[in-house]
Amino acid sequence: MQINGEAQDKPGTALLLVAAPAGKGRLTDAGSVIPVLAAVSPAALAGTATATLIELADPLDPQAVLTRIRGAAASEGPLTVVLVGQLQLDRRQRAVHLALARTTPSTLRYTALPWAWLVNELRQRRPGTTTLYVDLVADAEVWQLLGGEPLELPNGARTYGVIAPPPGRRRTTQPAYTHALAQILRTGRRSGPDQLHHDALQRAATVENALILGPEHPAVQPQPAEAPPVHVPGVATAPVEDDPHERIAALSQAGHHREAVALALAAEQRAVQSFGANTFAAVHWVEVRAHLASVANDPDQSCALWLHTAQIRLDTLQQAPDTPDVETAVDRAHHQWDRIRNATHARRLAPQLVAQRRRVPGRQRAALDAIQKKLERLNSLPPS
Repeated sequence: MQINGEAQDKPGTALLLVAAPAGKGRLTDAGSVIPVLAAVSPAALAGTATATLIELADPLDPQAVLTRIRGAAASEGPLTVVLVGQLQLDRRQRAVHLALARTTPSTLRYTALPWAWLVNELRQRRPGTTTLYVDLVADAEVWQLLGGEPLELPNGARTYGVIAPPPGRRRTTQPAYTHALAQILRTGRRSGPDQLHHDALQRAATVENALILGPEHPAVQPQPAEAPPVHVPGVATAPVEDDPHERIAALSQAGHHREAVALALAAEQRAVQSFGANTFAAVHWVEVRAHLASVANDPDQSCALWLHTAQIRLDTLQQAPDTPDVETAVDRAHHQWDRIRNATHARRLAPQLVAQRRRVPGRQRAALDAIQKKLERLNSLPPS
């Protein structure tokens, strides 16, 4: 196999740059990909028999990051760069930056990495020796800027990935593209970057209106930002044609629970057909059904569905136990389990909930102890 036109017998270099600000300024849960990327060998990332790994996880200093990028760019063999994070705009200079761990809007010029620095370093490499995979979220100002001109990319580097619009207030996106990339590489499959990119897009759905970079998707400008659709509360958006979230929410609020569930099931079927059964796109619709069951006052069904989604996220999608989506799924399963009034049903779901609470303790102290105490009370009751 050849990567970037280079024979695979040349040693390669893999540079992982994963960064996002802490606190309210975070737009993406970039750190959630670190465990899955760590499980991929540097050689698999670089697509070579042997490779050197340079890993930058939540770096603080842009000058230090530039030094590491410069060192990677100076390597002679094939270079693969995986970039996960968020883009923010320096309003004064109208320059795009990659936010780092200490970046805030007021300190952007001093605490973030100018995008031009990355481009300038990579464009100096010999054409055909560099592959860049990006999984980025743009803030509102960068997204508006991209509506008029594409993001500058390093000439001579093959660039793949996604740039997503801002997720909305108090929300963060999941870097699903990178999760999928890592999962494919962990299987040991050795395909070229075009096929790897294609497979990652198929396995992990990108958010609606995301800008896709790659040979089959030229760097076209994104659609102008519109008012966000009304979504089912508490769940994220998945990219399904004829997005039914607004209709589902309206039906649910009107008490038409069966019709709402039918629409969610149809959307789930389409996601399964397009991306596969155990993908971020498909599991999202299971979570929508879990929410609908809660609204319909069916805690048994809601708990079972949340437990199911948590299991998929942990075991199939390889998300870490402290990933927000995983913690949310287990927390909501626990909450719904507490609402179950039928002791037999509660006892039936308890073992799976206990097993997941052991893996995902969450932010609530003594959550596992609370389950055990309630289970002791339930076991003391006669069968219902």
